[in-house]
Amino acid sequence: MSDPFDELAMRAATLIDRLAGGGRDDEGRDALLLDLARAQAEVVAPYRRLVASRGVALEDAGTVDAVPALPTDVFRFARVSRFDESETQRVFRTSGTTHGARGEHHFRDLSLYDRAARAAARRGLFRDDLERHLIILAPHPSEAPDSSLSYMLGRFESWFGEGRSTWAFQDGALDLPALEAALEGAIAASQPVALLGTSFAFVHADDALEGRDYALPESSFVMQTGGFKGRSREVAPEAMRNMLAKRYGVAESAVVAEYGMTELSSQMYETTLHRPDEARRLWVPGWVRATPVDPESLEPVARGEVGILRIDDVANVDTVAAIQTADLAQRVEDGIVLIGRAPGTVPRGCSLAMDEALGDPRP
Repeated sequence: MSDPFDELAMRAATLIDRLAGGGRDDEGRDALLLDLARAQAEVVAPYRRLVASRGVALEDAGTVDAVPALPTDVFRFARVSRFDESETQRVFRTSGTTHGARGEHHFRDLSLYDRAARAAARRGLFRDDLERHLIILAPHPSEAPDSSLSYMLGRFESWFGEGRSTWAFQDGALDLPALEAALEGAIAASQPVALLGTSFAFVHADDALEGRDYALPESSFVMQTGGFKGRSREVAPEAMRNMLAKRYGVAESAVVAEYGMTELSSQMYETTLHRPDEARRLWVPGWVRATPVDPESLEPVARGEVGILRIDDVANVDTVAAIQTADLAQRVEDGIVLIGRAPGTVPRGCSLAMDEALGDPRP
């Protein structure tokens, strides 16, 4: 008997390839998301419990909004997977610095993750095909094999690092000599740079480079993302952009934030690199559905209102496609504005959904 998930994975791959250039097919995307939800509710235990507790008949669901979304915290307490543990090829884990338990995302293979990550980065960052020196301020995949970010940046080295690549973060610390040599070498060679790293690492680099500013060659850009939360001082997004632009001699529009999560297989990027005159927002790939919802009812809020961000990702074939975050966001005409984490305790709607998915009340 053929595996229905093989067909779903093929449909997801086809959709990603078809929309990789920035196109949209929301009807086709939503039809696939509904089929994924129906299949995943049959075999992914925490999701099956959540759907049953909500009394949702997925076979009759007409819209993705009617499908329950699994809170990210469930990944900390239960295995969220449609395949047997013996088939696991890779496990990505959350940092675990905010809570004791670390969330885990199990992969039977990484082909869909790779497909989605490459397509989004090609569209969001590397659209012009220039040869760039990749300077990476994050642990190498060999040092952090359970980090989805390190894995993704390692794939960037393979896909986009036709020139030189430098990993300037070693053994859990900034490698300042490697960073300085890479920056100076690229400037001397007039080679554009893709400077990629975590907010944590960039703050440490800024401290170490105090008094030394650079002027990276034209067409250079900086991509910064979350990572190692709680391990460095907080820097507001506007201050972070100003700091990076000044230190590395690029326009603030060339400083791009990436949004990704261990529990997802797709990423979103700010649009300013290619639309410098527009307000900042996250580009939502055509195979992803991003919906701010009410913190209690988990129903979509009106356009322009702030809610907690729900993400439906067709590349999450082997886990759960419908994921509920605790990040505050606002939907705009052609993207999402990320506002930050919901303050205080876990939003009530997420807390109830987590209890339902786990099958017992959390303390």
